[in-house]
Amino acid sequence: MKVEEALQILKEKGYKYTGKREKLIRICAAEKRYLSAKDIMERIKDDYPNLSFDTVYRNISTFVELGILEETELDGEGKYRLACSVDGHHHHHVICTECGKTSSLPGCPMNIMSALPPDFEVTGHKFEVYGTCSDCSQAASAHS
Repeated sequence: MKVEEALQILKEKGYKYTGKREKLIRICAAEKRYLSAKDIMERIKDDYPNLSFDTVYRNISTFVELGILEETELDGEGKYRLACSVDGHHHHHVICTECGKTSSLPGCPMNIMSALPPDFEVTGHKFEVYGTCSDCSQAASAHS
């Protein structure tokens, strides 16, 4: 998703455009990894020093609801990234637990799921693979 597409979604859903919201989206767009709300707050505070953490978190929650941001949990903390696509294209990620960098997986494991009870209707699912990216693995090896 591009910043302009995210801003268009806000407009279409009746949310007011603000520079703070645009900056928040741009921060997430600049990263190809998941960020915590604290990470986002650190990056926005120079431009908006009086902005409260609650306001940042409320906007993040709104963006998740609107499909602008994707959410996951790493080490018990919510992490966020700009959604990969506008149309909600179905995909899954591998996620580095060190730096939060993500890559999309080429397929969906639900395609091979045959063991579901016949009377069970799937309404959604989430699949993420956690590990260490090559950059973080190399950095860890260099420090050993």
